[in-house]
Amino acid sequence: METKNIWIDTDLSVGMKRHIREGYCDVDDGYALLQLFKAENIHIKGISAVFGNTLIDDAYRLCQQMSKEFAKNEIPVYKGAGTAIDLSKVETNDAVEALATALKETQLTILAIGPATNVGILLLQYPELKNQIKEVVLVAGRRKPTDYFKIGNQGNHARDLNFDLDNQAFNIMFEAGVPVTLCPFEISSKVWIGSDDLKKLDNGEAGNKWLAEHSQPWLAQWINQGASGFNPFDVLASHYIISPEDIISEDLKAQLEIHPDDTVKDNDKLVFKNYLLCRSEGSFPVKYCHDVVSDYHEKLMDSLTKKS
Repeated sequence: METKNIWIDTDLSVGMKRHIREGYCDVDDGYALLQLFKAENIHIKGISAVFGNTLIDDAYRLCQQMSKEFAKNEIPVYKGAGTAIDLSKVETNDAVEALATALKETQLTILAIGPATNVGILLLQYPELKNQIKEVVLVAGRRKPTDYFKIGNQGNHARDLNFDLDNQAFNIMFEAGVPVTLCPFEISSKVWIGSDDLKKLDNGEAGNKWLAEHSQPWLAQWINQGASGFNPFDVLASHYIISPEDIISEDLKAQLEIHPDDTVKDNDKLVFKNYLLCRSEGSFPVKYCHDVVSDYHEKLMDSLTKKS
């Protein structure tokens, strides 16, 4: 079995309360990291924190916690960007410098499951390293602006958050020509984690128990919106890296377009935003993941509950 060298860039927020509105933060980054920690064909060269679901200091602390407690502290952790890229003043950070050092030593697949800010800064500061990036795997994109990210049945639309928080980072990646794979809402919306899954996840191992416990408030939020479970967005991206044969994808072209903001209710063409759209024709080639194999849920739970 070939071992894949990867770098994880994440806005880890397991157990955190939202800093801009009521409720709890996403837990799916935790599922992605736990799955990668347990994968036999994965060697993680480093973990970098980025702002996004939570503030950068909290994401950094949680990355340190997961590395120390659930990966035997063998994976170095670095603090990355706390805000989106400002082209008028591009500043590096510890995560970007550590990633640059790692890329000088070997080619890497980068799992970027928060805003792609650190990757964007890297490509601006070290453009000569772009050929050392085998692939950047991200959670973002859709086919058309009316492909809404529906959460439950209460009429609420979620943001394409990783893209929305730093459009510029995606544009930099596309212009640099690095291979990009997208695992958008289209694929994660077909996978569900429910209360029975959380019971199976809580199998006595410390990392599983921690993740199952903090997933309960997140699950409750989704149920309150009329869903029967939650979509584990980021784990589709980690699963693609571990076992790409379980993920169904196609080659498309991506481009950025401006349309009315679909997350604003009663928006009569007053509020607009950028969209990352993927079609048969466009500006930049991407691999677009859109479905899973028939026994995917079983494979996912097996990968999460296996003894580490």
